[in-house]
Amino acid sequence: MNRIALVPGIDVWGEIFTEKHLNRLRQMGELVVNPNPGNPDKKQIAELIRDADFVITSWGCPPFDAEVLREAKRLKLVAHAAGTVKGIVTPELIERGIRVSSANDALGVGVAETALGLTITSLKRMWELARSTRAGYWEEGKELIREMFDVTIGVVGAGRAGRHYIRLLRQFEVDILLYDPIVSSEEAAALGCRKVELEELLRLSDVISIHAPSIPETNHMFNTKTFALMKDDAILINTARGSLVHEGQLVEELAKGRFVACIDVTEPEPPSPDHPFRSLPNVILIPHIAGAVNNGKQRLARYSIEEIRRFMAGETLDGEVNLNNLHVIA
Repeated sequence: MNRIALVPGIDVWGEIFTEKHLNRLRQMGELVVNPNPGNPDKKQIAELIRDADFVITSWGCPPFDAEVLREAKRLKLVAHAAGTVKGIVTPELIERGIRVSSANDALGVGVAETALGLTITSLKRMWELARSTRAGYWEEGKELIREMFDVTIGVVGAGRAGRHYIRLLRQFEVDILLYDPIVSSEEAAALGCRKVELEELLRLSDVISIHAPSIPETNHMFNTKTFALMKDDAILINTARGSLVHEGQLVEELAKGRFVACIDVTEPEPPSPDHPFRSLPNVILIPHIAGAVNNGKQRLARYSIEEIRRFMAGETLDGEVNLNNLHVIA
């Protein structure tokens, strides 16, 4: 019988896996769970996965190095019920030929839906109009409203979240531009958008939504130079990583009142109590809620279970990570 080990601390997996999910896993094999709260250490992980064929990881798990893998002779697949796998993948894991799957696609759904919500509410000026109506006004500011019609939306990065955002945007009458160096023009057209260089995207877009990975090449890719290319009254949305934006230079640009920024991620998190993002009137700051929150975390459970089922059935894994490409993925 296959053995499945659920190794994050119970305070983590308890928010992701319901009893329904646990029963599904029990139907697939012998299930071993980590009963302890907190981040597990390497010794705990090694004991839990000793005879496991499949391991489910998530936030707070340590790297799967030689110490962790020493007795895991049967391990075939690590299904990561979270996003990036960079924290768990090691040379030893790669050398052993153990396959790794990420639930980035499940996370990407929440990210894309949040980005779409920010797109619509910002174009509609809902944040400003809500403040205005609370202050006793009614019509003031309505002339600034834009609909999801005949506007240009630029998507920076066509990973899982970026692609889902594009799919959602296709339900509206908008023009979609894409900047992603590793996506071809033909692939972009198949997604329903037009591939352009970053400079063109910045000049033409009414809304710019960032979905690029956090890698050295993208560090502070949004800075004084790139902000200067953006339209007046544009909307910048960041649900990716704080490192992609130079915050000090963004604050300087926002202080001019030229465009709006919707910020879900900062560097570091949380921002300081006196950070300008908290007080600038043209900033919508939300506390990193775009990925998976509360019941949304259960998407990760369903996705990870399906990956194990696919593996058992000899099917192609949906979220398998090419471990040779870790340097260019989120």
